[in-house]
Amino acid sequence: MTSGDASPGSPVASVDLRDFTAGDEPARAAFVDVFGRSLVDTGFVKVAGHGIDPAAIAAAYAAAEAVFALADDVKLASSRDDLHGARGFIPFGREQAKDASIIDLKEFWHIGPPAGGRHPNVWPDEVPAFEATMTALFAAMETTAETLLEALACFLGLPRRRLADLVVGADSLLRVLHYPALRDRFVAGAVRAAAHEDINFITLLPAATDAGLELLDRDGRWLPVDGLDGQIVVDSGDMLSRFLNGRVPATTHRVVNPHDPDAVRYSMPFFCQPRRDLLLVPPAELMRPGEELRDPPITAGEFHQQRMDQIRLRRRA
Repeated sequence: MTSGDASPGSPVASVDLRDFTAGDEPARAAFVDVFGRSLVDTGFVKVAGHGIDPAAIAAAYAAAEAVFALADDVKLASSRDDLHGARGFIPFGREQAKDASIIDLKEFWHIGPPAGGRHPNVWPDEVPAFEATMTALFAAMETTAETLLEALACFLGLPRRRLADLVVGADSLLRVLHYPALRDRFVAGAVRAAAHEDINFITLLPAATDAGLELLDRDGRWLPVDGLDGQIVVDSGDMLSRFLNGRVPATTHRVVNPHDPDAVRYSMPFFCQPRRDLLLVPPAELMRPGEELRDPPITAGEFHQQRMDQIRLRRRA
């Protein structure tokens, strides 16, 4: 079922995760090759057969819509400045992409591990279904992310669990995004999400409720990359690129404004993070003789803190 063919107008390949988890050896090998090559070539890949229940995704979107329909003062009651944007509601106009000069046109809710995370989650009392649906989605995304990291390790010639074990018990993050209609919330010169690279190891994004996601290809062209219904879009982040010494890029992407000023967009990216104490230097078994480090060593926690400052989410001391 895995195919190396990209969708029309997009360089991003599509794969079916069942080829890796339940296929015969040729199917697994084909999946690993196409999945890995698409990440290396574009930083993105589209994945079907990922095991995340479509009903769970639909329920999560319905709960998200109910939450963001709440009055601003109600949502702001779940905004926790003491958590530096790590959990709870982050209001419209708070985030600004690294190196951007203007805010993004979005508001969102941050959800961490249901238990054992660095910070407690914050839930709105007004929409009880939000906690249950997002907790279930978080768990499903976490499982799928580990499986995808196993496939990437196989592609790189590393032991199968070499990458996946680094995210076990880490502080991964589910970001539930609401992009309001431009007619209601618009800032001249701003877009829904300005050009950026993700911070983490890999990001899993179920099909959003509206189009707009684009990647910057190697020739400097912006190309659409929205997944089809039932797929998740997977992209690689800066931490993974640093850990693999640039073998997998962190590709620049953005969410552009719609033509329809009444269009509303919801999306739910899952940012799979490594543990904070991981030193972002490549494994010895990956380095070639004489190869030098592309980036100076830094821990995942330190790198994350720097980026939170750059996008205005972590309050500076």
